[in-house]
Amino acid sequence: MNPQLLLAHFNRVTDGPNAIPRLRRFIFDLAVRGKLVEQDPDNETAVELLKRIQVEKARLVKAGKVKTTKNADQINEPATLFALPASWTWCRLSEIGAIVGGGTPPSDDPNNFTAGGSGIAWLTPADLGKQRELFVSHGARDLTAQGLRTSSATVMPKGSVLFTSRAPIGYTAIARNDVTTNQGFKSVVPYISECNLYIAIYFRAFGKWIDEKASGTTFREVPGKVVSSLPFPLPPLAEQHRIASKIDELMALCDELEAARGERDKRRDHLTAASNYHLNNGAHTVAVRKYASFFVKHLPTIAAHPEQIPTLREAILNLAVRGRIMPQDDNDEPVSKSLERIRMEQLRLIAAGVIPKSKVRLSYARVELAFDPPKSWESVSFGQLCNVVTSGSRGWAEYYSEVGPKFIRAQNIRFGRLRLDDLACVNPPKKSEGTRTRVSKGDLLVVITGAGVTNPALLDTDLGEAYVSQHVALIKPTDMNLSPWLLLCLMAPMGGRAELVTRAYGAGKPGLNLDNIRSLPIPLPPLAEQRRIVSKANELMALCDRLEAQLANARAQTSYLLESLLHDALTSPEPFGDVTKDLRQGEAHA
Repeated sequence: MNPQLLLAHFNRVTDGPNAIPRLRRFIFDLAVRGKLVEQDPDNETAVELLKRIQVEKARLVKAGKVKTTKNADQINEPATLFALPASWTWCRLSEIGAIVGGGTPPSDDPNNFTAGGSGIAWLTPADLGKQRELFVSHGARDLTAQGLRTSSATVMPKGSVLFTSRAPIGYTAIARNDVTTNQGFKSVVPYISECNLYIAIYFRAFGKWIDEKASGTTFREVPGKVVSSLPFPLPPLAEQHRIASKIDELMALCDELEAARGERDKRRDHLTAASNYHLNNGAHTVAVRKYASFFVKHLPTIAAHPEQIPTLREAILNLAVRGRIMPQDDNDEPVSKSLERIRMEQLRLIAAGVIPKSKVRLSYARVELAFDPPKSWESVSFGQLCNVVTSGSRGWAEYYSEVGPKFIRAQNIRFGRLRLDDLACVNPPKKSEGTRTRVSKGDLLVVITGAGVTNPALLDTDLGEAYVSQHVALIKPTDMNLSPWLLLCLMAPMGGRAELVTRAYGAGKPGLNLDNIRSLPIPLPPLAEQRRIVSKANELMALCDRLEAQLANARAQTSYLLESLLHDALTSPEPFGDVTKDLRQGEAHA
């Protein structure tokens, strides 16, 4: 099976998503193409086997044990799909066994059903969906004798191959005893019972291909005549037995590979989880700094999968607002001086009538945070740092136009980012709220209603004349130099976001009122340290963006490489050799 290529890339391709399930399907593909085990020239050929099957079918029909079937060639389906070994032959599935549907008795009569295992075995697709074993005995419910009489279900003998033809399509099992099914099946009763294992292998190999032949849209089903006419690659009976034995061996090996990969991923996830825990919950400053240093240095190693990146972003944000990604500097101007300047500016604006006194808090009482901030920091409420915390313009949808001032809506605000490629335009009414709701560079925006509630963004560009929707809170910091830091707090769970989310989703319909934002507790470092932290956080978040893109690209390339290797293996005219040996050698190389 092109062992050199497989061994060369084994560690990479099996590290991809769904790699082991794909290898399982590949093994089934090999099986039905005659490439899983070697052919034995001393075996009875498939043509001879097919003749014996037809003789047995005729005997069963004459004895009344099976019904005659219509000509399967009524479906315009090619009789051959790919080349087979010389000892194999193509035929139709209906030539190998009787195709049997199912039925359900009236569900409003409880006397039609009994507990599973206490009556006539009756299976539904849901029963097979809960089962990993190939062989099945009973489902959740059995039929009573009355239930069997009042339904179109047919009792099939032990060894019948069950195949779900709807809701969903493709579940396969072999009956361990006499069974019936509901109408979600098109099962096969083999004319020669020893063929049942290979028929099940066939369904597992061709399941996806059969699913594509389903009719319907919301309720898809593969009709019985389609199942009857399915092309069937028939091997000699002795080879069928060898194939089934090899499949068991290889599926067990895949189980081992899957468990080994799962254990490795578990260790990786544990490392990431442990790192995040120590970063977010460590109380000792020295220890947290140690973990933070390790985290920042080894971020590309810790992130092994794209799914881990959001958690890493969250950890970076939490480190930032706790003062753990950059050291404090005793030479920084104290926070108290920044707060005094803010207070004096707010008093000036109040005296000038620019902002109302009722909307500004001039006292700076220390508030409680979810963590202990560095000694040089303060803890304040969000509204104490802002001139305005208000909502946007109400009822402006009717003023949308092709041109005019820009209008920022909730859908333009993503988590931490503002989308400027889809802004609406408005012609503001003459009597409008324009002065109050007009935005400017440095403003903060927070979604207060709808699906994106609590999502923040910073307007870091000059849009000219632009306004904001009533579904968005407009926040104007007293000192625009604070805006990047305030955005960081609105994004970091420990900076205030977790509390904001709790307030938004606390009860009833999700939403925020403006006091929810004004009273939000946030940490406040010296202004110079704010700049250093924001710069470092942006650098690390950009690194996360690159890692996420690289990991997603690597995953796509891995999937493509795996598919290419398997395609080449399936289409290769060369013998495949010992598949088990190749897979075990590959795992050893990994």
